Parts: sequence; C-alpha cells; structure tokens
Amino acid sequence: MAKRVRTQAMRALDAHKVTYKVHIFPDTIHNAEEVAGQIGLPPEQVFKTLVVLRENEPNAHALLVMVPANHELDLRHFAQQIAVKSVRMAGHDQAEKLTGLKVGGISALALLNRPFDVYLDDSATHFDEIAISAGQRGVNLQLKVSSIIELTGAQVVSVTTAKK
Repeated sequence: MAKRVRTQAMRALDAHKVTYKVHIFPDTIHNAEEVAGQIGLPPEQVFKTLVVLRENEPNAHALLVMVPANHELDLRHFAQQIAVKSVRMAGHDQAEKLTGLKVGGISALALLNRPFDVYLDDSATHFDEIAISAGQRGVNLQLKVSSIIELTGAQVVSVTTAKK
C-alpha cells in the first residue's frame, strides 16, 4: 500500500477542520485533463492553478488563477475583470520560483500564508466539490468549492474559454 502523503495543503485543511478526499496518481502526469482521467472526474471538475503576472507592475503580487482542466485562461478578459491594463502567464521556471512548488503541483491551498491574490473561475460554482492540486505533483484534493473560496480568499471571476 502506498505511503500516506501529507502536504502543506492537507495540513492547512486539517487545521481548519475541512473535509477532503485525496486522489493519488502518477507524478509524471502534469496535464490537468490527464489527471481528470486518472482520478475519475470530468475535466470541468478538475482545476489547474495558473500563475499570472501583471504586466508593467514588477512589484505587484503574483496571481493564482484556478481554471478547469479543459479550459484556457482568457488573459485579456481576466485583466479586464481585475481592472488592470494587461497580464501574462508566468513561465514554468518563474512560476516555480515564485511559488516554491513544481508546475503540476501548484496549489493555492499550499500557499495560504503567502502574498498571492487568488482567483477561481466561476464555472467551479456549478459543482459542490472540485479537485485541485495538493501542492505536490501526483496528489489532488477534492473538496467543497465553498471551502476553497473561504480558505484562499479567492475572488470568483469569469475568465475562461473552452480549449480549441
């Protein structure tokens, strides 16, 4: 039997007495749609966390944006929603440096006491629960959307388009 994993996100949820389900899958999978297939949830219920930067604001906090596996972040629309001129995706190396987590394992729940502005695509509200990374590749947590919003202080925004 696999050893029980304890991530920072799980410790945070335990500390707040939040119920969650752990999904373990091969840590070689970094694609959220593949993760969905591995854990048996539809891709629109498995959310990836993207690291986004405000353009021309080098000292501003990075943004964590949770979007469904089968959708893409509309950067222009997102910038409009948060009232900034423009935003861009952080590169993989930059995202890892900013969060201290590996791409494929970035989680707002693992970064609760860090200075990130957190956003959640409004499609999450169509579900009682969604799955997000536990802060480590190969581990996702399924929990209530309301708990994610409450713990991370996420702002709910409409910022995605279906993948082409």
